[in-house]
Amino acid sequence: MGRSRRQNGRDAAVDRTETNMTAGSEKSKSFSGNDIREMFLRFFEGKGHKRVRSSSLVLHGDPTLLFTNAGVNQFNDVFLGLEKRDYSRATTAQKCVRAGGKHNDLENVGFTKRHHTFFEMLGNFSFGDSDKENGYYKSEAVSFAWELLTSPQWFHIPVDKLYFTVFGGAKMPNLQIGLDRDSLRAWQDAGAPSDRIIPLSDAQGLKENFWAMGDTGPCGSCSEIHYDMGPEASDLGHTDCKFPCDCGRFVEIWNLVDTGMGLERVAAVLQGVISNYDTDLFVPLMKRAAELCGVDFAREEKLEEGKGGAASLRVMADHFRAATFLIADGVQPSNEGRGYVLRKILRRGFSHASYLNPQRFFVSAEMAATVRDLFGGAYPELLADVRAMSNVLTIEEDRFLKTTGIGLRKLDETLARSLTNKEKEELAATGAVRSSTPRLSGSDAFYLYDTFGLPRDFLEDATRDRNVSVDWQEFEEAMAEQRKRARASWKGGAKEAANPAYAKLAETFKTEPGFYSGTSAKDCRIEAIIGKSGPVNELKPGEIGEVVLDRTVIYAESGGQVADTGAFYDNSESQELAEVKGAFYPVAGLVAHKVVAKETLRVGDRVAVVADADRRARIIRNHTGTHLVNAALRNILGTHVKQSGSLNAPERLRFDFSHFAHVDAEELRDIEQQVNDEIRLNTQIETNVTSLEDALASGALAFFGDKYPESNVRVVTIPDPRSPRGFYSKELCGGTHVQRAGDIGVLKIVSEESVAAGVRRIEAVTGIGALEHYQQQAQVLRQLAAQLNVGEDTVLAQVEKLTQTAKQLEKELEAQKRKGALFQLDELAGRAQLIKGIKVIAAEVQNEVQSIDREGLRQLVDSLRQKLGSGVVALGMPENGKVALIAGVTKDLTAKVHAGKLIGALAEKLGGKGGGRPDLAEAGGKDTAGLKTALQTVPSYIESLL
Repeated sequence: MGRSRRQNGRDAAVDRTETNMTAGSEKSKSFSGNDIREMFLRFFEGKGHKRVRSSSLVLHGDPTLLFTNAGVNQFNDVFLGLEKRDYSRATTAQKCVRAGGKHNDLENVGFTKRHHTFFEMLGNFSFGDSDKENGYYKSEAVSFAWELLTSPQWFHIPVDKLYFTVFGGAKMPNLQIGLDRDSLRAWQDAGAPSDRIIPLSDAQGLKENFWAMGDTGPCGSCSEIHYDMGPEASDLGHTDCKFPCDCGRFVEIWNLVDTGMGLERVAAVLQGVISNYDTDLFVPLMKRAAELCGVDFAREEKLEEGKGGAASLRVMADHFRAATFLIADGVQPSNEGRGYVLRKILRRGFSHASYLNPQRFFVSAEMAATVRDLFGGAYPELLADVRAMSNVLTIEEDRFLKTTGIGLRKLDETLARSLTNKEKEELAATGAVRSSTPRLSGSDAFYLYDTFGLPRDFLEDATRDRNVSVDWQEFEEAMAEQRKRARASWKGGAKEAANPAYAKLAETFKTEPGFYSGTSAKDCRIEAIIGKSGPVNELKPGEIGEVVLDRTVIYAESGGQVADTGAFYDNSESQELAEVKGAFYPVAGLVAHKVVAKETLRVGDRVAVVADADRRARIIRNHTGTHLVNAALRNILGTHVKQSGSLNAPERLRFDFSHFAHVDAEELRDIEQQVNDEIRLNTQIETNVTSLEDALASGALAFFGDKYPESNVRVVTIPDPRSPRGFYSKELCGGTHVQRAGDIGVLKIVSEESVAAGVRRIEAVTGIGALEHYQQQAQVLRQLAAQLNVGEDTVLAQVEKLTQTAKQLEKELEAQKRKGALFQLDELAGRAQLIKGIKVIAAEVQNEVQSIDREGLRQLVDSLRQKLGSGVVALGMPENGKVALIAGVTKDLTAKVHAGKLIGALAEKLGGKGGGRPDLAEAGGKDTAGLKTALQTVPSYIESLL
């Protein structure tokens, strides 16, 4: 990597301070990573772009993505026609993760200059047509890029270090695609020298400068900007190669189709270093990792890449950065889906820390603190719930350290099964097999990886140290199967563009929501009807379709609240025209009603709309109850609690939330009590519409991963004059709610459970549902009291009394079983045979009435061994339709007769298996009829050993 330049560049990058960011300064500029991010956003704000906050790494509205992996992801609905924003230009600094699925850079991270799991993508986007709606196309995109990169007022990168590629054309089957003349002309007009504009043609052009969303779908040419890092950056040692040599010297820094400029790459350019890891985005993390592992940072830098040292520090810097951002966005370590990827990232970071120092202390929580120091200003979500994040990381690291020890023992046990005695002795004596190179199967390696948490690189080190080869191809096949299973836990159907009829309608029309103020409305006009095959002018009786009205009182399913049901009537409400089964948003702002026509419905008709008021009342009690539960959880468990999902239905509410421990009975009681205190306070619920920025500034809760407009967000507040803030709960919410908290009546928590690693679920009922729950519980109590023949107030005491009686009877029964076994002691001892001087008892124990259990059989074997003084005992008996077998050998004979091997041979004859210690072993079998015959083979088996 060029040690001298790299070290000098790193020191310069870290020591730089923010200077001369004002436009027009002629002094030399220095840029920190934070400077670059802010300058990019400020530049595009000056070009009429709206600065839009980064979306969460988990896009809950898009089931097709494991993680956000590009800046355009949060705008997918805009491009698909499902959503329309109140701006046509946007600029973002987007958090991205590529560590699973199609885009998986995990195994390369730390061993190359530019691979990362987490990265920031700087982007600028245009949604409108270039000739109207203030949008733009290639010419403007190129002009903006040229100015930002080369202008002395901005980044001021020398033009002779830049190359600009355009699509040069390609011949495809039945299709000839020509040169991208628009991009070529745009670069020429911007001022780029002709020798710096490089058309890439045919296969290379299709690969580098032609994008497509799959085999079928949108596609087109693109333009990229590359920077010449110099000969020192060549991974192949080239000294005089020319662009576009793929040796690592020429680095793509900006793609003008997906409008992605990688912050880490442009930081390396502007800070004068070759590797992204030598920028101030990573060096402080690497130095902190070195401190925590007790190694010298400068010394580790001298070690060859790929053999620990700086490579491990790079892995730790990248992986703990990614993990910190993922946990802040609500991802918890688990064995499936997103949590599985997070666990892999953490375990790889842990393993490299252990590689540097096997005796190290915990490092992850301290690394997360450094991440917060570096990035908390740009991403304030990192600064919330610090204690909870530290707990998650520490628990996961503690689990890793424990399982690593177990995993390595399992590795040695697995190897031992296939080693010769000589190889086992070598492994035990020196830690490695010297006389040969044994092979570990890929399936065994993956079992250790998947079950005991030994990462592949950790396994590679461990097996290499032991001089053992691994079938990595078989390992990868097992890994691919695991990825399929993990992907199945999150994969959803591809989101399709809205029906063109909806999208066209949404351009000029939005459904007026009347569901906030009532459950009935008259004179609502039918604007569109969608049948099975598309738009229709009418629905006939019995037909099913979707109807759009100019206004409605039917709530469309969203935000965890289920849709209303109801009906369409004529304006006199004397004739039912259609049954309304539900409603949804096909595009933002447009409500589609799912209906079954009772009479003919036509576009242009006017109808009265009536929602089921009783059903709505039950739903809104539960929805407001959900807000109260959320606030109580944060008050009692801590502000680390984050909503992970909810359901507000007529019969119950369900609330999923992040929490790292079981919620105990006392905490649940406190939560329930606090919620009902607020209900009795009976404050009036407040709703207002404001901007997202003002809502968040007022203390309203927003849920990461949910999408909110920048303006016109709805805030629901439950006031509490006793609170210093003046409210008990304040959330961004588009749902319907009760008018006063007391309208809920009462809230009763009915269950609390785990639904995933780090995610708990509470279910509760309110109002009439709570009354029904209490009545049901009271009925159960009455029936139980009647069964026990006691009063309701003494049921618990009676149950405790009966429980103690049952336990005592169980003890007496166990004692009776053991006594039953010992009754046969003398009779069995009398059956001892002498085999080459050794006393042997092999017999079936009588157990016709199941009076002897396995513990009794074990005690009988022990008693017979003591009675023999020196000898072998093998007993069997039928037990619940199967065979129980136990063998015992006195200590003086275990060198000659191994109880585990004896019982294994015996069990095999009866269709079972088992094993154990040399002196005592157990097994099971299936063939009860063959027990006597099998036991008769024991003397000859022992004779063969002597």
